[in-house]
Amino acid sequence: MKHHLHDLLDHALKTIENSGQLAVTERPSYQLDRSRQKGHGDFACNIAMMLAATAKRPPREIAQLIVDALPVSGSVDKVEIAGPGFINFYLTPQAYLSIVSTILRQGDNYGCNNIGAGKKVLLEYVSANPTGPLHVGHGRGAAYGDALARVLKAAGYEVDREYYVNDAGRQMDIIATSVWLRYLDLCGESVKYPANAYQGDYIWDIAATVHREKRGRLFHGVEEVFMGLSSNDPETYLDGIIARSKQLLGDSGYGMIFDLATDTLLENIRQDLKGFGVEYDRWFSERSLTTNGAVDKAIALLKEKGHLYEKDGAWWFNTTAFGDEKDRVVVRDNGNTTYFASDIAYHLEKFERGYDQLIDIWGADHHGYVARVKAAIQAMGQNDDALDVLLVQFAVLYRGKEKVPMSTRSGEFVTLRELRKEVGNDAARFFYVSRKCEQHMDFDLELAKSQSNDNPVYYVQYAHARIMSVYRQMRDKKLGPKIDASVAALKVLTESHEQDLLTLLSRFPEVVEQAAINHEPHQIAYYLRDLANGFHTYYNAHQFIVKDKAIRNARLALIASVKQVISTGLNLIGVSAPDSM
Repeated sequence: MKHHLHDLLDHALKTIENSGQLAVTERPSYQLDRSRQKGHGDFACNIAMMLAATAKRPPREIAQLIVDALPVSGSVDKVEIAGPGFINFYLTPQAYLSIVSTILRQGDNYGCNNIGAGKKVLLEYVSANPTGPLHVGHGRGAAYGDALARVLKAAGYEVDREYYVNDAGRQMDIIATSVWLRYLDLCGESVKYPANAYQGDYIWDIAATVHREKRGRLFHGVEEVFMGLSSNDPETYLDGIIARSKQLLGDSGYGMIFDLATDTLLENIRQDLKGFGVEYDRWFSERSLTTNGAVDKAIALLKEKGHLYEKDGAWWFNTTAFGDEKDRVVVRDNGNTTYFASDIAYHLEKFERGYDQLIDIWGADHHGYVARVKAAIQAMGQNDDALDVLLVQFAVLYRGKEKVPMSTRSGEFVTLRELRKEVGNDAARFFYVSRKCEQHMDFDLELAKSQSNDNPVYYVQYAHARIMSVYRQMRDKKLGPKIDASVAALKVLTESHEQDLLTLLSRFPEVVEQAAINHEPHQIAYYLRDLANGFHTYYNAHQFIVKDKAIRNARLALIASVKQVISTGLNLIGVSAPDSM
């Protein structure tokens, strides 16, 4: 409906411009919003006031010109000018009644649009280092990223979903070394395990696999590992153990442990995400950026453009010239490239793949990283506005009013797998998506499991199940359901609850569009709660299976459209629509 009114306004503007009644040098952006008060119509537009400055005419005078030039529409009952120049549209009852047949005809496609047609988007999310199981913080990023991908696809964008595998660098070396030290433990050696190495039972599990498959072949006495190393500085001490492990094991032995640890943990992540309903089009390896020369290419490009300088044996990128707080090292004095160098190469590679927009979903602790990545994009001659970085806040778990300690036997955090096991995928995903990603989130485990109206996912799913129960009752009574969704058949829907539902149903396409434009899938969750509330209120106030056949069939058509929109909306955020509960 909103797009229809936009078309009417555009037609009116062209008419008065072509007739010479109004000279518009530049057409302004204007707002066309649903009226907050029913007395002001269904939609209100401020276009006349936006044109007044350039046209140098009173806004009410411009508004009258526009209203007089509006083409006749069967969906518009009347148009009024209000206040300083607002144009208020009053829709016909038929305009709302026709929504039901539109929904039932379009099915899962109702709410879809083509605002993103022809635009390619690369959406990268989660991208947790393969150094342990996914925790509840990763779960929020996973649910948000997957829901955003679904919403963007519904808006016509061509979306590719990508997981960036951080399978290079010091953290991965710490993982490999941690596994080897646990392997030595299993070989009977007394190892003083560093406190800053990776903890958790999963390290023992990988070490046990090494012990079963390579028993004796990778054994080294513990004295060879720690000989001559000082433990005064924990980080330097750990780096020394890493270097010693590489030396003692050689490329093949160390590589075997490194690959086994990486592959095991990455497969664990894949399975967790798949079980959560999150899948990717591509898993991109950070190591590939080095082996295929992408990092060297990006560094050479920055040098060529004069954005790198040498200092103290290292190569620095002058990111301060692009708004960053300080310059950043891309090549250390030992010749090794930094994580930042890999990220620069990765984003250049993304642009070279031909994407119109890049969306990166990061944890909130990466806030300071945004400026330097955008600086790199500018420096390489790309459009940094094409990159949108969305920051996801951590989720704090509560059981009622009691905060859940973030420590379990599987690691130093509550894992996503544990959360899914306790509350289920649907509750986890709905709760994760129900707030803006940048807002802090308190996740109440008891609420998520409750079967009450206070639990939003239960409340929405129960609305769908209730409608399905009505259909079952109809079949049991051998009354159908046979649905006639014509405007003529629906004219008997005159109750206030029915009118409210029709208005809510008409809003769904606008909600999907705004969720896509603003990258805010939480708008879908909010809308579903409103729609479920509208249905439950209607259900509690009226009977559907009544003797009057006309009223019965009209109400069945209405709730069928409600069921369809709930199902579509839940699917957009990756939540199921159960037939019974």
